[in-house]
Amino acid sequence: MEKQALQQLNQAVQTVFQQARQHVLTKMGEKLTVAEKTSRKDLVTNVDRSNELFLVQQLRQLDPQAHILAEEGLGDHVTSLAGHVWIVDPIDGTMNFVHQRNHFAIMAGYYVDGEPTLGYIYDVMGNRLYAGGPQVGVTVNGQPLAAPADLPLSDGLFGASAPLLIYNRFQMQAVVDASLGPRIMGSAGIQISQVLAGELVGYLSYLRPWDFAAGRVLAESLGLVVSQVDGTPVNMLSSGAVLVATKRAQRAILAIVTQTM
Repeated sequence: MEKQALQQLNQAVQTVFQQARQHVLTKMGEKLTVAEKTSRKDLVTNVDRSNELFLVQQLRQLDPQAHILAEEGLGDHVTSLAGHVWIVDPIDGTMNFVHQRNHFAIMAGYYVDGEPTLGYIYDVMGNRLYAGGPQVGVTVNGQPLAAPADLPLSDGLFGASAPLLIYNRFQMQAVVDASLGPRIMGSAGIQISQVLAGELVGYLSYLRPWDFAAGRVLAESLGLVVSQVDGTPVNMLSSGAVLVATKRAQRAILAIVTQTM
């Protein structure tokens, strides 16, 4: 895709995300319908579904040839990254959305023939929209975002997954101990945006494609690294333990994690 067309698409999608945020804020004033998906800790609401439908419809208008992989299943059955593919999370951090009314995000990642092209993370209550990609740069609310400092693990806070930390999966307790301390938010989008902003040196969690598709585009555009917990490349169509970090932090984390793998 030509850069000018990509810039126009980037601006159009940001407008869609602003509309999606307003949709969510409006729905928050109404009664929520909450259901369990796989467990009492895995929730879905009427707002997840209505926001996903809105995003899918808008993205189809902007990019009719694209396929859309969406968390709640209102998109397409996607089995390949060939062509144009959007990966959408209408509400990332639904538990936070239901119980805190804060700390949740709207996200989408755009891939062209498998290449990370555009990404969007909208911190809804903080009103911060991280947007862009390798060809158009990364912005926050339209202002350029500088790449975060390449700090080592020992010099920064680390975004931890609560289950991985509690059960010490992938040596998470040792990783956290080597950092300045853990920070747990319960939203991949919020914590990845904190890595983008330089507030964390890394984030590790078990993630599904819609949890990290946007973050990968934005992180790699800013010189951060995104990989599986063993350092191998991520698979955009499957779940796994995904690490987003500065280069120096990633090296330290992999040294800890791979000791027992």
